[in-house]
Amino acid sequence: MRDEKLRLNLVEYGRRLMAEKLVTGPGGNISARSGNLIYVSASGLAFDEMAPGDYVGMDWNTGEVVEGERRPSSESLVHLACYRKRADIGAVIHTHPRYTVALSSSGHDIKAMFPDFHIYTHSKTPHIDYITVNTQKLADAVAGVVDDANVIVLRNHGAVSIGSHLKEAYYRMASLEEGAQVQWLALQVGKPRFLSKQELADLDALGTEEYRRKLLEQSE
Repeated sequence: MRDEKLRLNLVEYGRRLMAEKLVTGPGGNISARSGNLIYVSASGLAFDEMAPGDYVGMDWNTGEVVEGERRPSSESLVHLACYRKRADIGAVIHTHPRYTVALSSSGHDIKAMFPDFHIYTHSKTPHIDYITVNTQKLADAVAGVVDDANVIVLRNHGAVSIGSHLKEAYYRMASLEEGAQVQWLALQVGKPRFLSKQELADLDALGTEEYRRKLLEQSE
């Protein structure tokens, strides 16, 4: 059965990704889970061109297209790998954020310099060396680190974020790119100072920040 509300939500967040310049043209792809199906953006279309019917229904176990006439994103293998690895994932976003790509492709690891980066991502931020796009090898590499990661950097390619729903995945992706931009700016004027493990632990212990996380986790 078609989940029209979820498809409308996908349209909204796809357009927000484009408005925030996290993707260009038909680049990037998003998906969200509804029962045994995931709805994935169609291949070759820009987010601002997509209507609800352009999100293709796939069986997340088999990868078979069961709803829609369009071809699913060529990176659907990455999406399927994430859903199969973690039962708590309700949405996956893959974009090509410019500061994230620039820094990671230059050998930098993107790390927390300010509290919000950690509050929103709340995980390790693994960096995967370049693997040919649209391949099972890339999907396997993402699956290998997604167990304890909410954002994953793909060097010379882009990034992946996951969430229990689209809002959570979206803010994690936006926070990753904001962190990359702040880090890039810091490199122009000096040596960036990153938050220590103890400082991150102290943030985790704050009741106010736990409350903010809970708000983000709430379903839309």
